[in-house]
Amino acid sequence: MASASGNATSRSGLIVAAAVGSIFPLIGGYAAYTAYSNPAPAAAAPPTSLTGATADFAPNDPPGEWKSPARDYANTRYSPLRQVDRSNVARLKVAWTFSDGTLYGHEGPPLVVGDTMYVVSPYPNVAYALDLSKPGAPIKWTYDPKTSPIALGKACCDAVLRGWAYADGKLIYNLLDAHTIALDAETGKEVWRTKLADVEKGVTMTMAAFVAGDKVLVGNSGGEMGVSGWLAALDVATGKLLWRAYGIGPDTMTRIGPDFRPYYPWMRGKDLGVKTWPAGMWKTGAAATWGFVSYDPKTNLVFYGTSNPGPRVPDQRPGDNLWTSAVFARDADTGMAKWAYQYTPHDQWDYDGVNEHMLLNIPWKGVRRDVAVHFDRNGFAYTIDRNSGEVLVAAQYAYQNWADGIDLGTGRPIVRAAMEPKIGQKLQRVCPPDIGTKDWQPPAFSPRTGLVYTGIFNLCMDLTDHAVSYIPGTPYDGMEMVRYPASGDDWGGFIAWDPVHGRKLWQIPEKFMVMSGTLATAGDVVFYGTVDGWFRAVDAWTGKVLWSQKLSSGIVSQPISYTGPDGRQYVAVFAGVGGAAMVSADQPGFPARGGTLYVFSIDGASPGSGPGMMVTAAGAAASQSDETQKGRH
Repeated sequence: MASASGNATSRSGLIVAAAVGSIFPLIGGYAAYTAYSNPAPAAAAPPTSLTGATADFAPNDPPGEWKSPARDYANTRYSPLRQVDRSNVARLKVAWTFSDGTLYGHEGPPLVVGDTMYVVSPYPNVAYALDLSKPGAPIKWTYDPKTSPIALGKACCDAVLRGWAYADGKLIYNLLDAHTIALDAETGKEVWRTKLADVEKGVTMTMAAFVAGDKVLVGNSGGEMGVSGWLAALDVATGKLLWRAYGIGPDTMTRIGPDFRPYYPWMRGKDLGVKTWPAGMWKTGAAATWGFVSYDPKTNLVFYGTSNPGPRVPDQRPGDNLWTSAVFARDADTGMAKWAYQYTPHDQWDYDGVNEHMLLNIPWKGVRRDVAVHFDRNGFAYTIDRNSGEVLVAAQYAYQNWADGIDLGTGRPIVRAAMEPKIGQKLQRVCPPDIGTKDWQPPAFSPRTGLVYTGIFNLCMDLTDHAVSYIPGTPYDGMEMVRYPASGDDWGGFIAWDPVHGRKLWQIPEKFMVMSGTLATAGDVVFYGTVDGWFRAVDAWTGKVLWSQKLSSGIVSQPISYTGPDGRQYVAVFAGVGGAAMVSADQPGFPARGGTLYVFSIDGASPGSGPGMMVTAAGAAASQSDETQKGRH
């Protein structure tokens, strides 16, 4: 029986850490795990990729623009910009800021198209277009969709929105009350609005809309409410519903037909979305789709994950509970499933499978393989052949104790019986807790290093399950949890990962959770943020912290980089703690809520910056006295 786990490994030039809290040298006052023993070569002779991994960066947007949350179909979050690099990143300063006035979790990234930046607030999901060509990026237009307040009482985990998309001259995004809308990007006028579900029944929408060709893909939240999960395709031009595929139910609902060929035999058979459940329970079985979608234009397949089963109490739903906590590969035109793989059969700990699937190409046993790389909440990082669903690598990337590894022969986890909860019995020190070793926060990939970078958690929980009954539109939960650090005082960390060999190369421990997305750039700088509000830039090769800036609130958003109309490279990120980060709200030093976008540049330069950019009504420089204010004290 072949298995993969998180044992420590080392090879020439690399030190690979398997456990959080290992002792490594301090660099620049921060703990950093040295992964590259020699100084990086000069820019004229770029260093060689450590893994040989590459990516297709389609649709290959202009280097200075950022039109979707991940920037490309493959979900790499890689910027080809290099003005900001390891030699000058320490000179980053705030160029300008923008506040949207809302205090829910800010998880989405701004988008930049031409000289305009687009941002959308959490509930009530107000959209703004900002003019980057003018000092301070003034507002071009604002659109309030009048999102129903009923949604606030149905959202499981804060009134967040994880992103929006630009396509065909439209800004497209989901509303918390289960609508998708498209706005004219030039005017802010509504082009179309499509109702996808009834929010009063517990269905909300928090995921980032994803555009592939002429279709926009959207999914639902509400797994903790017992709703049925789905992914839907809408027409970009009109908003018309083209197809909808459910995550549970008979093959007709899950869009499984004769072309469906899972790699592992235990996932083959008719109507497994019904037969792997007790009678009738699939109807409230969840499998919601609220994470990120990726797309392979070569095969026309989309990839996405499904959420936990409902209820979260496993004793009430014996069986594998397909297709929860799983990944689907579907034809983008028809929605028909090509293959699927379940990460955590009969999920007993709320590990979901919704985290992103990053599409890479790797060297594998003498050939190149197209793969999907996925950091699951269950503590294992998977490298999967994205054409067949075969698991090539499944290695532990953060601390967990619920499984002894993943059997690569069957694809199933090797579950420790002692970690299986029972109704009414307190189960101590289950690691990770329900939010996993990593939640939804997306990683980034650098083709220069060949590494993937992501924030992680270092957490465990004490778990007590209680039997629950289903009442439409109310929580269908039953899990009682107390969460705490697995070791020491560090709740999180940031790592570099080798997706070919399943190895952690370096790790930066953090006292608070790292729940931000990650940005990698051609300047060999990687950016991330912490729940207590530190925004950091680190050396992509060594993990050395090169720059840090404390912001006004915790960072749970996704940083981006763009080129302004002035030709400068900027880095932008929202500070506005919320979402699942609130599980640590009692931690000393936890920040206040917020909702401010910070935009950084070298030395803080931006259009119009410099002496005299602000003038009084009389036309005098602001630093001079204003005659109109004389005598007013």
